Amino acid sequence: MGKSVLLIEDEPNIIEAISFILSRDGWTVATHSNGHDAVGVVESTLPDLIILDVMLPGKSGYEILREIRELHETQGIPVLMLTARGQVKDREMAERAGASRFMTKPFSNAEVLEAVRELVVR
Repeated sequence: MGKSVLLIEDEPNIIEAISFILSRDGWTVATHSNGHDAVGVVESTLPDLIILDVMLPGKSGYEILREIRELHETQGIPVLMLTARGQVKDREMAERAGASRFMTKPFSNAEVLEAVRELVVR
């Protein structure tokens, strides 16, 4: 089972919480906090899983996800989208962009662990 995750998120409290939860579970966690060059970071790290915030400085998570899905070497990486907005239209946009799973903030530690484990097992 793969154990590397790239967390693309700009809120320090969420970065700290998710990094702690996953590190404690044996994951290697890399973080990135802006949308400008996120796709390049994905290409250079090729993680087993990406956790991607929707609202990022520079480029939205939806745009980043569409670009990831267009690249041959990154198109199959599972992506867990995070958003503070959980309306139906947000979920639909995430699904259309290619999200593997969608989670609204706030979330529980158990929810994040369950989602990450499930996505990597697929």
